[in-house]
Amino acid sequence: MHIYRQPYETKTWQNRICPAETMLKKIHPDRTTSGAREETNSPYLTTEKESFTIWMKSLVFNTNGCTVFDSKGNIIYRVDNYNSKSCREVYLMDLHGHVLFTLRRQKFGLFKTWEGYRSPSGTAESTKNLEYFRVKDNIFQVPSKDSSSSCRVITGSCRNDEQYHYKMVTRGSSLGIEDICGRVVAEVKRKKSRKGLELGDDVLTMVVESQVDHSFIIGLVLTHSLINRKL
Repeated sequence: MHIYRQPYETKTWQNRICPAETMLKKIHPDRTTSGAREETNSPYLTTEKESFTIWMKSLVFNTNGCTVFDSKGNIIYRVDNYNSKSCREVYLMDLHGHVLFTLRRQKFGLFKTWEGYRSPSGTAESTKNLEYFRVKDNIFQVPSKDSSSSCRVITGSCRNDEQYHYKMVTRGSSLGIEDICGRVVAEVKRKKSRKGLELGDDVLTMVVESQVDHSFIIGLVLTHSLINRKL
């Protein structure tokens, strides 16, 4: 039986958020108290190489989920799974609780496939006619000598047959996302402090190249975490 969980509305979520200023300052020391952001025509498209901080925790009672900060320390994405882990359906939201992507697990025989559907209306609506990406977990992949593995990503639209391909490559604790030409468009690795010390394995740095939709990239990163049962 599929259980639909409505994401919190903005006011409810803001009232339930736990005070975690000490942890936030440790994760992102450059965090500002002003929530102001410059408005652009495409708020999710990078204009230059940008870095983000990913904390694999929700700010709602410090439960399962994910919180993403931009380079100024502003929260731009969140996932709130509450007390659940490895959910079949996960919502990538902005700070105000608007759904940007619905991530959904499908299973066909031995193969597990995760599908991500963009939500232009900001709600977890029907996935019909939406843009999507699909990631298949290759359970028969033989590990290479350099301990790397990869997943193929197919993107497209339910409105037409046009598709585009990406590849997620894992090397040790780092994750790279490559386009169809083999160009690395994003990279994720453990975050280091200013003294060069690695923070916990749940605090990551994501670097995204110019002219790339970082909401799509974070959707892929979260899908990779879901495949590996880290979210």
